[in-house]
Amino acid sequence: QVQLVESGGGLVQAGGSLRLSCAASGRTFNSYHMGWFRQAPGKEREFVAVISWSGGSTRYADSVKGRFTISRDNAKNTVYLQMNLLKPEDTAVYFCAGDLNYVTLKCNYWGQGAQVTVSS
Repeated sequence: QVQLVESGGGLVQAGGSLRLSCAASGRTFNSYHMGWFRQAPGKEREFVAVISWSGGSTRYADSVKGRFTISRDNAKNTVYLQMNLLKPEDTAVYFCAGDLNYVTLKCNYWGQGAQVTVSS
């Protein structure tokens, strides 16, 4: 069993930056692909980014490519999402995803979510 706890959400003005963290429990973190999804009010949850277990491979949604960066520190059992040049349309609850399939993007574990609000 893996537990995921997000932190770092908040309110920021358009053009600003935030960094989300996801701390994972469990000894198998280093073997999991990890990712981030988001869900805006009235919309379905959507993929944001995924990182391979080693950190050597990443993939992003077109809407965040060039602005967001996913990374991980396996020694700390933590995955990060650095978000730059934020836009109002980035406003959503951001969820950490654990044991993610790199191709299908299905995952076995979810965090509780962190609210990110971008004001115009």
